[in-house]
Amino acid sequence: MLTADLVRGLALAALLVPSHGFAQSSAPATAIPPPPVSTTPAPAPASSAPAPSTATQAAVDQRIHMLQSQLGITEAQMPLWSAFAQAMRDNAASTDALFAQRAGTVTAMSATENMHSYAQIARAYADNTERLASAFDGLYASLSETQKQAADTLFRQQATAAAQPRARR
Repeated sequence: MLTADLVRGLALAALLVPSHGFAQSSAPATAIPPPPVSTTPAPAPASSAPAPSTATQAAVDQRIHMLQSQLGITEAQMPLWSAFAQAMRDNAASTDALFAQRAGTVTAMSATENMHSYAQIARAYADNTERLASAFDGLYASLSETQKQAADTLFRQQATAAAQPRARR
């Protein structure tokens, strides 16, 4: 039986993890809608994560601005929001680096190396999602009831959409 925290965590992962499929190369996702006009974004703190590709960074920044607008983040919530947004940027950078590394070596990999490479990416997604969820906990606690309802709705919609079977390519 799934607990509410687990369901919320899965919804968070589906909503906020960069839009790369495990078996895809590092090509950027294009399904992110354009961002609404929003307030000036908070500056990102320095990070030790590798720099993601320009396209990946643009997609993540677009997602960050869209969520900031949809959740109505207030000035008082900006420190927590900034930490959460930086976790998203760091996750994008680390997974982008793993996909780039895999793309450069996959043609010469044995089946065993391929499986281990895939496992490394899966572990990175899990670790990144845990860091993102931890950053989100404090932010969520600071949200008003209206903002929490908006977040819950957004995450439920994203999780529902992600749970739908995809058409075969």
